[in-house]
Amino acid sequence: MKSTGIVRRVDELGRVVIPIELRNKFGIAEKDPIEIYVDGSSIVLKKYEPNCIFCGSAKKLSEYKDKLICDKCLAKISEIKPEE
Repeated sequence: MKSTGIVRRVDELGRVVIPIELRNKFGIAEKDPIEIYVDGSSIVLKKYEPNCIFCGSAKKLSEYKDKLICDKCLAKISEIKPEE
């Protein structure tokens, strides 16, 4: 992991401001959703991008029962025949 040299304090509500330079670099705009991950002893922030629940693709997504499925996985699922 590369250090940016930028230090921010957590405010009384638990918020941290992400510097504009980093928001611009990663295409994060006001109101964009951010995912929070834990990696060992590190907290990782990542711009949220919806993806297929099966393969992780972010292209050509369809929604079914509040889940996202890409066209390729949807086609594969439609080929499955139920057992008799």
